[in-house]
Amino acid sequence: MRKKENIARFSADDIKRKIARGESKSDWKRVNEMSQAEVERNADADEGPLADDWASGITVGLPPAKQDIHIRLDGDILEWFKAHGRGYQTRINAVLRAFVETRGPAQRSAVARNSAGRSKG
Repeated sequence: MRKKENIARFSADDIKRKIARGESKSDWKRVNEMSQAEVERNADADEGPLADDWASGITVGLPPAKQDIHIRLDGDILEWFKAHGRGYQTRINAVLRAFVETRGPAQRSAVARNSAGRSKG
C-alpha cells in the first residue's frame, strides 16, 4: 500500500486479502446484493446522468505516441492543473485532445496531412 496525504491506495489483490481477513469497512454483502439499476441510480445521483451520446466519444485503439516538448503556460493555468494532484500533464493532454476533437475530422485530417509533409522535408 502506498499512502500520500489522506489518500490510501490498494491494489486489487490487497483489497481481496483485506476482505478475506475481515478488515474491510465496506458492506460488501449489501454491495453484492445491489441491482444494476440501483447502481446506476446511485451513480446518477452522485455524478448526474450520462448524456445519450456519451459513447460517441469512445476511440478504439491506442492514441498516438507521446512526444516530449517544452511548452510555456500561464502560471495560474499550470497551478490549477497541478492543484488537482498527480497526472496534471495527462489532464492537460486530455483537455487539448477534447479541443481538437471538437474541430471535426476534416480539420484534423488537414493537420495530419500538413504534419506528414513537414516530416518528409
